Amino acid sequence: MSHGYNEETEELLLNMGPQHPSMHGVFRMIVHLQGETVTGIEPKIGYLHRGLEKIAESRTYPQFIPYTDRLDYLASPHNNLAYVQAVEKLMGLEIPERAEYLRIILAELARLASHQVFIGSAALDIAGWTAWGYPFRDRERILDLFEMIAGSRLTVNCMRIGGVSAEPPAEFWPALESLLDDMPEKIEEYFNIYMGNEIAQARMKKVGILTKEKAENLCITGPALRASGVQYDVRKAEPYGIYDRFDFEVPVLYGCDTYDRNLIRFMEMNESLKIIRQAVRDIPEGPIMAKVPKIIKPPAGEVYHRVENPKGELGFYIVSNGTPKPERVKIRAGAFVNMQCLSELAVGTYIQDLIVSFASLDAVLGEVDK
Repeated sequence: MSHGYNEETEELLLNMGPQHPSMHGVFRMIVHLQGETVTGIEPKIGYLHRGLEKIAESRTYPQFIPYTDRLDYLASPHNNLAYVQAVEKLMGLEIPERAEYLRIILAELARLASHQVFIGSAALDIAGWTAWGYPFRDRERILDLFEMIAGSRLTVNCMRIGGVSAEPPAEFWPALESLLDDMPEKIEEYFNIYMGNEIAQARMKKVGILTKEKAENLCITGPALRASGVQYDVRKAEPYGIYDRFDFEVPVLYGCDTYDRNLIRFMEMNESLKIIRQAVRDIPEGPIMAKVPKIIKPPAGEVYHRVENPKGELGFYIVSNGTPKPERVKIRAGAFVNMQCLSELAVGTYIQDLIVSFASLDAVLGEVDK
C-alpha cells in the first residue's frame, strides 16, 4: 500500500543557521535533501555584513586599520598587514628592518592561533569534545603574547602605516621562546588525539572531494587549494615584506578530501614555527616606525596588495585621490571566495558529511560578509 512518499522525487528543504553551532558564526544555508543525501545548497550570507569597504571611504587611512581586525577576527594581524602594506606600496614607504621582522613574527603567530581554532572547532563538529580542548588551551599562550604588544587578545591592532605599534616588552621574548620549544610536541598531541582517531578518519577520508581542476577554476586559495594538489602560496609566489629571506616549505597534499584539508593545517603550523624561529634569530635592533607624515595623503593612484591569510589569499585594492581618505577600497576576502566550492564538496554526500566539508573550509563570517 502506498503512503504517497516517493524517495526518488520528494525533496526536503532544511534550514541550517544562522544560529546553528556548526555554522562557524552566522552562516545560513538552505539544504535540499532526498532522504539523507544532499542534492543542493543555497548559501545565504550577509548576516554579519557591516559595510566595511564603504566605511573606509569616510575614514582616514590610519583610522581604518582597526576595522580590518574585524574581517578574519581569528587572524587580525594578517588583515592589518595586508592593508598597511597596500598603503605603504602606494606611498613608496621604506619600512625599518626591525618592524619587518616583528610583523613576520606576529603574522605567523596569528597563523598558528588561527589553525588551532580550526583544529578545535573542526573536531567539535564531529563531537570531538576532548580534541577541542587541547588547541584552545595552547592558543591562550599566543593570545598572551598579543596582549603584551597590543593590549588586546583577539582584535590585535598592532600594525601601523610605516611599522608596528609598539616594541615588545622584555617578558615577550622568553615567553615566545618557551612557546616555540613546546609547540612541536603540542602539535603532535593534537594530531594523535584528533587525526589519529579512527572515527575522525572515517568521517573525513574520501569525503568532500575538491579536485585540482575545480579548485583552480573556482579560484580557491589557501590550505583548501594546497590540499587539492596545487603548491601555491602568496608568500612564495609573490613574496611580501621580507618573506623571501626565510627558509620554509609550502606543504601540498593530493587527497583532495576533507582529511587532507585538515592534515595540511598541521603541516603549515610546523612551517610557521620554522619561520618564527628564524625571525627571532635574525631580528636586528633599531626603530620600529618609519618617518611618516602626521596626515597621510598617498599620491593619486591605485594599488592592489595581497597576503597569505590562514584562510586563503587576502587582498586590498585601494584607489587614492590624493586626499587623507581613500576614494575606494575593495577587499578580496579568501574565505568569501572559497565558500563557492561548498556545493561542489557537498552535493551527493550525506548531511553529516556536509558538516565536516563546511568545517574543512575554515570559514570566518567576519571575512565572508565584510
